[in-house]
Amino acid sequence: MLVGHLPPLIAAVQRNCDIADARHAREVTMCTYLLQMRELYCWERKLPLAAQPPKDELANWLTRREARWNELENCEYETLPIGTRRFDPFEADAINRELATHGLVYGAGYGRFHRPHFFLAALERELTRNGSRVRVAGCEYARDLAAVPAALQGDTIYVRREALRRWLWESVELWRARKNGGALARALECWGLEAGDEAAFERMVEAETETLILHELGEARAAAKLGSAWEDMLGGLEDRRAELLARAVRDNLADCLTTLPALLERDAQASLHFWFSHLDGMRRELFPALAAAYRDWRDSGSVAALEATIGTGAAHWERVARGLLASRARADARAVAL
Repeated sequence: MLVGHLPPLIAAVQRNCDIADARHAREVTMCTYLLQMRELYCWERKLPLAAQPPKDELANWLTRREARWNELENCEYETLPIGTRRFDPFEADAINRELATHGLVYGAGYGRFHRPHFFLAALERELTRNGSRVRVAGCEYARDLAAVPAALQGDTIYVRREALRRWLWESVELWRARKNGGALARALECWGLEAGDEAAFERMVEAETETLILHELGEARAAAKLGSAWEDMLGGLEDRRAELLARAVRDNLADCLTTLPALLERDAQASLHFWFSHLDGMRRELFPALAAAYRDWRDSGSVAALEATIGTGAAHWERVARGLLASRARADARAVAL
């Protein structure tokens, strides 16, 4: 049984999370950093979603956390103790085989700008979708500052419902503070989400869990089309804007391949409105036709323009992605020639 070994495992994973934070947490904007720190504080204290942390206590905690990071910044990641064995922290597949019978799930990998991410959580359910293993995590025992709600690692999709729940809550609360209408207002109206309506909020969490899975299935389809050269290219990009561009291209491809067609087929109007409420940044900048098609659907009720834009988008973004790969290959060839 793993029960007696669980506290050392949690401590080792959390230490690796803290080391990753020490090295990378302050690479974001100050606004994002403070929001992430507030969320991490609430998670550590197991506060309800609606709780308002005391400002003085939060400030003192933040100071102590930054001091701890200063001590950890140059430390190496720890191996993880499971039973009588120890595992490299990036051996997620091997670790999950050991944890499979204990109702736990472990995640490790690299996100934006080569930032490592780790988490350890209760395993809510595991299933297979379109050839990909899907592991849905519940209560989290260890996590880093930037809790990514979903990720594709190899052929396995990880969905972190606790991180998703907190992100959705913040999205709803921010909208309520601003009351600026738009796609999010329509999504909340479709869900019938009133203030304090826990049942409606849980319906939203369930629906967006499925949307995350659909997106990662689209990522898997995109990966099959583009091959390992795409991940090699991402891993070699040093310019942050170039990485954001490449990731936006693949996100658009994944959503045109799988996410949006599936939501349209199911007439999942709330999830469609919610998806478009978060079409921003580089993805929106690159794909203005999709935002225009959404407005047409929203105003007319006809899906024709939206379906057509998604269909042409799948082919378009695959061509763009292959063009990026070809451009990178030419640049590498020139570097070798020099």
